[in-house]
Amino acid sequence: MSTQSTRRTLLQSGAVAAAASLGACAADSGASKEPEWSKAVNGRIKHSVCLWCFSVPEWGWDLEKLCGEAAALGMKSVELLNPEQWATAKKHGLSCAIANNGMADPPFMKGLNNPRYQQTVIDTTKKTIDACAADDIPSTIAFTGFKWNDAEDPSSGEISREEGFEHTVAGLKELATYAEEKGVTVNLEMLNTRDGSHPMKGHPGFQGDDIDYCADMIREVNSPRVKLLFDIYHVQIMNGDVIRRIHEMKDLIGHIHTAGNPGRAELHFNSEINYPAIMEALVEVGYDGYVGHEFIPTQTPEEGLAAAVKLCDV
Repeated sequence: MSTQSTRRTLLQSGAVAAAASLGACAADSGASKEPEWSKAVNGRIKHSVCLWCFSVPEWGWDLEKLCGEAAALGMKSVELLNPEQWATAKKHGLSCAIANNGMADPPFMKGLNNPRYQQTVIDTTKKTIDACAADDIPSTIAFTGFKWNDAEDPSSGEISREEGFEHTVAGLKELATYAEEKGVTVNLEMLNTRDGSHPMKGHPGFQGDDIDYCADMIREVNSPRVKLLFDIYHVQIMNGDVIRRIHEMKDLIGHIHTAGNPGRAELHFNSEINYPAIMEALVEVGYDGYVGHEFIPTQTPEEGLAAAVKLCDV
C-alpha cells in the first residue's frame, strides 16, 4: 500500500471516530439538563469558583446563588471572598480556597514592586493572613503591581523589571516569615498585558506579566508559604506551552485559575485551551491544591459552570 493510501485510510478512519465521538457528546448533552450529569465525582481535582465573574451586571449572581450552584455541582470552594463572606460559603459546606487580600479595588495595580505602595500592601496582607489563620482559610493572593511609579499614571515613568523583581522579592520575603508563622500561603499571580479590550480580561501596564519572571521570584523567596498562582488563561496568552510549564513549576504552584481563551469566556466555547489535558498534567505532577474557575459567562452561567466541572473533573 502506498504512503498516500495509508494516510488517506488513517484520515478516513479518524474522521469516522471523531464523528462518532461528537455524536455521543451531543447525545449526552441533550440527555439531561440536571446538574447531576456534571457533578465533580472523581476526587482528583478540587473545584473552586470565583465570585466576581458571576456577579457582573449581565448575570448579577449574589454569593448565596453562587454557593448553591457550586455545592450542587460538588465543588469545594467559592474564592476571592472577604472575611465577612466566608460564613456564607461555610453554610453551604464550602471553603474559600484563596482569600481576597482586602486592598482597594482593583488590588493588582498597587503592588509589592513599588516602594510607594509596598508597606501598605504588606500591612494589609498581614491583616488578611491573620484573618485566614483565625478562620482556617488556606491562602491569600498577592501581585507585583503595575510598572509605573504612580500606578494610575503611565506618564509618571517606569520601575525597571530588575527593580520590580528586587522590590517584589523583598516584600514577599517579609510576608513569607509572617505567613510561615501563621500557616497561611501567599500566592503571587501573573497577569496578561496583551488584552486591553476589557478591564478584567487583561491588564496593560502590569509588571508581572511573564510566568517565568514570577516563578523566579518564588524561587528567590524560597518559602513553603509563598507560591505561584498559575492562571492558565493568562499563561496561555503571554507564554503558552502550558503543560510543559506545569511540569517545570510543579513545586512552585500553590493555586490554579481557569478561563477560556480568547475572551476569558467559558472553558468549552471557542477556547483554544485543552483543559482536560492540562488537568491530567496537574494530576500527574501531584498537584493537590484547588482549581479556581475564573471565567466571565457569556451564555447561561449555570451551564457554563457545569461544563467547566465536567471538562476538568478528570
